[in-house]
Amino acid sequence: MTFEEQLLKMREDWDARARENARHYVQTAQTEWSDDEFFESGERTVREQILNDMINVCQGKDPREMRVLEIGCGAGRVTRALAGQFGEVHAVDVSGEMIALAMHALRDVPNAILYQNNGADLRVIPDGKVFDFAFSTIVFQHIPSYEVIENYVHEVARLLRPGALFKFQVQGDSSIATSPNDTWLGVPFSDEQAVEMAERCGFEPRYRHGQGQQYFWLWYFKRA
Repeated sequence: MTFEEQLLKMREDWDARARENARHYVQTAQTEWSDDEFFESGERTVREQILNDMINVCQGKDPREMRVLEIGCGAGRVTRALAGQFGEVHAVDVSGEMIALAMHALRDVPNAILYQNNGADLRVIPDGKVFDFAFSTIVFQHIPSYEVIENYVHEVARLLRPGALFKFQVQGDSSIATSPNDTWLGVPFSDEQAVEMAERCGFEPRYRHGQGQQYFWLWYFKRA
């Protein structure tokens, strides 16, 4: 499968999941979600992964003055919570169906700006935008290509200010069987692979948590 074919399959599969049951595929803890439950789960993610890590996230900046980038926003679950904490949130997703749902759900959130991207890069973000923090959760675990993931990491590095943090997850469980055709179980990273990717993309891999597990968290700080 070529790079372009993988991108097309990712978009088609996530469009189909969005039509079938978007909120379940975004957060599989439940099959049916009310609005309150769904967006509260996003608030919980922000409390557990960002608000308890503000020294690394903000680095002395006022959150209301920060511009934040979210990779893989789905139906806007975490985007709404981010917009409640930070001055400006720009969020991308490969699925046009997911973006349409997120736009509807966040129509009353003026500081959240949503884009459908091509699944490989962030050229959809307007020129001149520089970001103070980037975040992604439960996204790269579904990407079946090291090339696609590393391309995203390169693109985030391009858009972050020097010293800023990109906090995100990859699949860390090397026991899973993956396939280039599978857009649900993404490729796994070892600790060594995570460090090497950071170095190639211009980041310092300062912290890592969850090696060998499904949710392998990485703290990449952009080098000056």
